[in-house]
Amino acid sequence: MEGDGSDSPVTIKNIERELICPACKELFTHPLILPCQHSICHKCVKELLLTLDDSFNDVGSDNSNQSSPRLRLPSPSMDKIDRINRPASQRRSVGWRGHKKILNGWKRNSLTPRTTIFPCPGCEHDVDLGERGINGLFRNFTLETIVERYRQAARAATAIMCDLCKPPPQESTKSCMDCSASYCNECFKIHHPWGTIKAQHEYVGPTTNFRPKILMCPEHETERINMYCELCRRPVCHLCKLGGNHANHRVTTMSSAYKTLKEKLSKDIDYLIGKESQVKSQISELNLLMKETECNGERAKEEAITHFEKLFEILEERKSSVLKAIDSSKKLRLDKFQTQMEEYQGLLENNGLVGYAQEVLKETDQSCFVQTAKQLHLRIQKATESLKSFRPAAQTSFEDYVVNTSKQTELLGELSFFSSGIDVPEINEEQSKVYNNALINWHHPEKDKADSYVLEYRKINREDEMSWNEIEVCGTSKIIQDLENSSTYAFRVRAYKGSICSPCSRELILHTPPAPVFSFLFDEKCGYNNEHLLLNLKRDRVESRAGFNLLLAAERIQVGYYTSLDYIIGDTGITKGKHFWAFRVEPYSYLVKVGVASSDKLQEWLRSPRDAVSPRYEQDSGHDSGSEDACFDSSQPFTLVTIGMKKFFIPKSPTSSNEPENRVLPMPTSIGIFLDYDKGKVSFYDMDHMKCLYERQVDCSHTLYPAFALMGSGGIQLEEPITAKYLEYQEDM
Repeated sequence: MEGDGSDSPVTIKNIERELICPACKELFTHPLILPCQHSICHKCVKELLLTLDDSFNDVGSDNSNQSSPRLRLPSPSMDKIDRINRPASQRRSVGWRGHKKILNGWKRNSLTPRTTIFPCPGCEHDVDLGERGINGLFRNFTLETIVERYRQAARAATAIMCDLCKPPPQESTKSCMDCSASYCNECFKIHHPWGTIKAQHEYVGPTTNFRPKILMCPEHETERINMYCELCRRPVCHLCKLGGNHANHRVTTMSSAYKTLKEKLSKDIDYLIGKESQVKSQISELNLLMKETECNGERAKEEAITHFEKLFEILEERKSSVLKAIDSSKKLRLDKFQTQMEEYQGLLENNGLVGYAQEVLKETDQSCFVQTAKQLHLRIQKATESLKSFRPAAQTSFEDYVVNTSKQTELLGELSFFSSGIDVPEINEEQSKVYNNALINWHHPEKDKADSYVLEYRKINREDEMSWNEIEVCGTSKIIQDLENSSTYAFRVRAYKGSICSPCSRELILHTPPAPVFSFLFDEKCGYNNEHLLLNLKRDRVESRAGFNLLLAAERIQVGYYTSLDYIIGDTGITKGKHFWAFRVEPYSYLVKVGVASSDKLQEWLRSPRDAVSPRYEQDSGHDSGSEDACFDSSQPFTLVTIGMKKFFIPKSPTSSNEPENRVLPMPTSIGIFLDYDKGKVSFYDMDHMKCLYERQVDCSHTLYPAFALMGSGGIQLEEPITAKYLEYQEDM
């Protein structure tokens, strides 16, 4: 009988490691048995599903600030908990296509399903909870009971008091499993008198853990568990066998399964107990190995210090030699300058050469004068020539004495263990990117030989040197969340094989967007022309059917310009805050315009004729001066830039150069738009380098929508948010 105290507190304390939840690292609370047979707390399952549900369903909830214009439920946490506990079929009907967001007249469908798949914290394999979610999991009552015994052993000094005593309550002596209450001797006799049904209740030693006496089937809540599925290795009821998920599975009676499993478990336990001396011997061996590892580690550190000290000695020697050579050169040059300066000082009146010559001129004896003046005249001529072409006696530059350490620095940066045998991983810059999260991909020449990898990243701060954050990864890609906006991060990775570590890879520098990522899809209702535009089912890609309808009506066209832009907008508007979104324009696109649209002008524009054009572009209008640019621009519902023919065209501006070479840039692979609604500013970014290409003011007095327009052949693909599903897709590719 449970709780009878047959296990000693010492034995219970020794199994604490088995009673810790792998998710929260605390004692189990209401543990549930996952399909992989590992146990996890009930609250931990909920938290894991809520976390994954956020990352899968609403990227904006993780990345947008509190000023996001999206509609929110008054109590999101309780709503999510109820949603997870709800059967998956109901969740799909509500969350997959039924739930709609309505903002200022525009509707949005939420197309992301609620997840029921998450990695088990114990074995890290994906676990699918199926249709019933958490409701389909069994509570591990046996583990729950053992945890309660452990808690009682840990707080042996704290007695469990009687629940029925009048104050002050007495210490309880037994607990009734049917009544779910604890009693002292007197209260137990009163509430369980002989000769009544209550006298037949099951009672145990004092406990606070009361569990139901009968296990009910989670699939059929009114049916008792009475069978055991040998294929799924879980208890089932007779309805599960008759027409449920276990109809074609081999099942056995519960008593037979109980007997078989108990015999196997007892046999295995007896075997382990019989090998106790062997286990103790191996424990002693492990202790010796730990001491040997500690000694070898200290010896390896000493050897490494010796090698570095040798390098320091070589560097000090080279440093001394280099400084000595610089000092020698400096002294030689200064001596030359000093000699030259003394010579020039001698040219001054009453000094040096000039003074000596002045004294020679006082000589009256002609023969003596000629004898002395001949050599003096040569020196005077030489001094005169030096004045005409002044040249310093030495160079002041020490360019020849600059120490080149680039090669040595690179070699020192790759300094590693001599016999590691693990190649350095290389980060794939083409497949690594930053959007709402960071996706880092790398490849390893000896992928099969590495057990795991450690991905390191840090924020680059000019003021302070930030420390590296480390994440252990089993594969060759990782998604990093919660990076700060408008920041620069460095990433690097190293491989591990056992206890041997490879050197770090070259660092990859990535820039995060200037604002939280704004999630939306194309709106197939507002202004969408399905004759000219083709929208995919996911509503994240649109293509233009170039002129097909125009060709059908070609016999009616004689003069004039009949081609117009086809517009499409996002299905969610913005009313405040900072937001960023990105997309790719197909290289074959002829003309594409991208930007934002104002709701008030948008409604007026949609009411006007679709083929209305400016007189400037009519062949017979006689206007081509561009004087109507301002009027035409003010009538547009959009604030746009033009992209086409693999070029990015910056609009004309009175404050900057309007020369074509300054306005035409190569088209980036991915283009980002940053809208600061509160400041009334929209900016266009090169996503590859997170560089602002163009920005301008925009009227934010009304709701703004992401806006796009196409003419001729073209295509636009919205950037997909980086989530765990995105990573799975990349791995499949």
